Amino acid sequence: MNFSIEVPGEANPLTSQQVYLALQSASSSQMVSIQTGTQQLQTWETQQGYYSTLQAVYLDKTLPTEIRYQAIIQLKNGIDKYWRKTATNAIVPDEKAKIRHHLLEGGLQEADTRLALQNALLIAKVVRIDYPNDWPDIITNLIAILRNANETDQRVLRRGQQILLQVVKELATARLRKSQTSLQAVTSELVFLLEDIYNKKVKFWSDFLGGNGDDEQGAMDAMENSLAALKTFRRLLIVGYEYPSHDKQVQTIWSSSQVFLSHLLSMLTAEPPLLVSPAKDLVAKHVLQLSKLHVEMATVHPTSFALLPNTLDLVRSYWGLISMYGDTYGSATQDFSSKALRQDDHTKGEKPVLEELSLKGLLLLRAGLKMVFDRTHSFKYKSPEAKEEQNQAKEFIKSQLLTNELVSQIANVIVTKFFVFRQVDLAAWEEDEDEWEIREEGGSNTWEFEIRPCAEKLFMDLVVNFKDLLVEPLLSFFQSVAGTDQSSVATKDAVYTAMGLSAPVVNTSFDFNTFLASTLVKDVQQTGNGCKVLRRRVAILIGQWVTIQISAENRPLVYQIFQHLLNKDDSTNDHVVRVTAARQFKAVVDDFGFSAQSFLPYAQNILSLIISLIQEIDPTETKMAILETIRITAVRLDSDVSPFTDQIISILPGLWDASGEEHLLKQAVLTLLSTLVVSMQGQSHRYHGLVIPLIKGAVEPGSEMQVYLLDEALDLWSTILAQSVAPVSRELLELIEYAFPLLEIGSDNLRVVLSIMDSYVLLAPEALLGDAVRLRILAAMANLLGVSKRDLAGLVTIIVERMIRAAEALGGSGGATQIAKDLHECGYLGKIFDGLHDAWSANQTTGPDRKHPKVDDVVRTDYFTILARITMADPSVFVTIMSSFGNVEQVWEWLSTEWFRHFDSMANIERQKLSCLALTRVLELPPPMLNLTLDKLQDYFTMWTQVVEEMISGRGDNGDNLIWLTNEGHEYEAPEDVRKRLESGRDPVHTLHTFQFVKQHLEGLVTAAGGEAAFQNTWMINVDKEVINSFQQLGVVRDMN
Repeated sequence: MNFSIEVPGEANPLTSQQVYLALQSASSSQMVSIQTGTQQLQTWETQQGYYSTLQAVYLDKTLPTEIRYQAIIQLKNGIDKYWRKTATNAIVPDEKAKIRHHLLEGGLQEADTRLALQNALLIAKVVRIDYPNDWPDIITNLIAILRNANETDQRVLRRGQQILLQVVKELATARLRKSQTSLQAVTSELVFLLEDIYNKKVKFWSDFLGGNGDDEQGAMDAMENSLAALKTFRRLLIVGYEYPSHDKQVQTIWSSSQVFLSHLLSMLTAEPPLLVSPAKDLVAKHVLQLSKLHVEMATVHPTSFALLPNTLDLVRSYWGLISMYGDTYGSATQDFSSKALRQDDHTKGEKPVLEELSLKGLLLLRAGLKMVFDRTHSFKYKSPEAKEEQNQAKEFIKSQLLTNELVSQIANVIVTKFFVFRQVDLAAWEEDEDEWEIREEGGSNTWEFEIRPCAEKLFMDLVVNFKDLLVEPLLSFFQSVAGTDQSSVATKDAVYTAMGLSAPVVNTSFDFNTFLASTLVKDVQQTGNGCKVLRRRVAILIGQWVTIQISAENRPLVYQIFQHLLNKDDSTNDHVVRVTAARQFKAVVDDFGFSAQSFLPYAQNILSLIISLIQEIDPTETKMAILETIRITAVRLDSDVSPFTDQIISILPGLWDASGEEHLLKQAVLTLLSTLVVSMQGQSHRYHGLVIPLIKGAVEPGSEMQVYLLDEALDLWSTILAQSVAPVSRELLELIEYAFPLLEIGSDNLRVVLSIMDSYVLLAPEALLGDAVRLRILAAMANLLGVSKRDLAGLVTIIVERMIRAAEALGGSGGATQIAKDLHECGYLGKIFDGLHDAWSANQTTGPDRKHPKVDDVVRTDYFTILARITMADPSVFVTIMSSFGNVEQVWEWLSTEWFRHFDSMANIERQKLSCLALTRVLELPPPMLNLTLDKLQDYFTMWTQVVEEMISGRGDNGDNLIWLTNEGHEYEAPEDVRKRLESGRDPVHTLHTFQFVKQHLEGLVTAAGGEAAFQNTWMINVDKEVINSFQQLGVVRDMN
């Protein structure tokens, strides 16, 4: 039946037939049908009965498999979203009960493997939420089913075990203690049952393989079921017990696992072979499951691992396998000939069981070392008894397992066997150089899955923790290849690997500088079969040692070596060698001892080679790594990078265009551009034509790239503004349009956007004060005035401060009047006055009913700072502002009271002085303000005394602590830093002498009040003598009494 729904989804009632038709449409190959069907299914998601109907469709085995599969997927997704009681539109309890009733039925008799797996996953999700409260008998029912099926129905047994496995996995990952406790409560019974299934099935197929029986299919089913049982109970042994070593059942299984592992391994390695696939594959899977049990016990329960029976023999057995496998691991010739590479064609992509077991053995050894030497991460002390047991386990492993003899053997085998490349590795090198290079050196964390990286980790653990034992043998090993041409490439590569990994430990005993000049220089010049392996290793080795022990005298030699390794014309330097050299060169230039002057003679050539190389690379990950090398080089060269910037910039458009949807590469390009702009400073303007369109594309509203590139684009934008000089280009000014939507969004990048706005005000005040932009900026600042984050609130204040000062500087009193009018109209000043009046009102209350201001002290300081800037520009404008909020006399009364009171809460002395100067300037105003200010004379004297004391504190020259000496800056100062320095130098806070300023205005006030006698008799009489005495001690006023 070919049917698609053509009417809107909500028009269809919820019936089994309609659900079937919607699932059919959603499974169609036609896009219109898929969209219509999906829409209909989404419409039903919150309707009662929908999920039980989906289950009914799934259970109907007469329907097509794809429809049933779609139904179980939709049901499983619905469980995730709506099963929990707290979910919005949660499935009702009756429907849940109906679904639970049929869950086991839907899996046990299902013939299709895919459907059975999805049903098992669904059951596990429900169990995680409902067990044990709402579905208490699920585990009991599963146990009964498995016990019965163990003797009667192999398929039901397999399906039941599949369900149990998923349930155990789900409960094992649950974070709630309830789920963990519930699982531990049934673990013993489950393990007993699974062990019984496992033993019976293993006996059945073992007898068959031994020639006792002819039921081949039964044997294969038994192998599948024993493997399923093993998968589940190995997990239960880890997550189901707090202390596995205390349980007798676990001890028995642990002992038998070792015996059985040995038996299975002998079957797999027998000559002539005893097994063929698929039986051989299933036996191998049993072996790997047992080895996973051993490793997980060592990592999750290290104490129990040490104390379980025969653990030492187990680890030693693994070590025997490792040692045996090492004999066949590496290639002694490093042969890249086509004949040699063809020899391993049949092994490509395969990982023999012995290799897997050897890897698990290395992981076991690492776990043992961690147990002994990394107590913080290995043990969770819970009780004195547990702590004592852990100490016993640690001492047991240290003294009985990690003996000097074994440690020396392990280190020797690792260096001589596992540090040597296999022929299959060399073949992979030849087949796909980029992929091989990324896997080997690209930083991927593969040590848990690959022999060689794991061996490297284990070697480092040994060297660090057994330094006294291993340093001398290692030094002898290193000396054996130093200054000689007799060692093979394979040997040298292995030794140099060990030399690099052990560098932090052996550096005090090994003269790497001499080794570099006498041996490595010769090594990189060798040609012939396999020498590219050695060249690659030398690049890595220098990268490992450069931060530890390479002298300044040897730096030029290092640069020459990398020049040689990056040279494409040398046929031995294949793609892998040159990419590795480019990667490792980052460590060379990023070292603390790097000197730009010693590198400059080589910079042109090396950068050219790296730039040429990056254009040959396809993988994005590798391009990003090489770009990072270029970026770090630019950072370390700083302004000396100027001669090379054109060449670097020239490759970026191509990389950008070629990146397509690889936004990580675009991020790297933007980050590199930011670095170059910083290095070029004012000269970076010539790259604006390239950079500004990139920023625009990443920040404009609705841009797809905004999601991925916004952070880097904003950093680049901010950097360009900081490094630009006036006059500003039209393109850069036009870019400010894209800042306003970002201010409205209020994103995590708000701090950077505000910094960008601040940079614009500093760089182009005339343009920013134009009618087209000014009002929008002030409106945006008004919207952000209540922002909660302190750093953002501070930036808002700084931007408005700068605009007020710029308006005064460019337009005088008229400019100050206009900016104040704008601040009033956009609501900025309204918010300030509301906040300050609320604070004043709160401060009038006392006792139990005392109120607290809505804005804190720091925010009120910001508010007074803005008022102070306006007042410093023109006191009459300040009075005009007050009049707009009510009667001037009333507003001045509460505002000045709060302002004077707030001086004790101003932690910033610059803000204190600014407010002091501003309030002092108010004294310049004629009546009626004159009388209003004279009424506050005691507050004025108190303020003057407090601030002047702060300004002259610690000085003997009657100077002012905030008047700074002229600062000429320095040659490396960025243009924006120059602008900030000059603006600060013009700030009245740093130019006006507080002592003299107050004295002058006080003298003017006396004159305005009618002379000395009138001032004394009418106004000073109202000031406390203690206040006058404190003020007189400053020497500002003489003979006032």
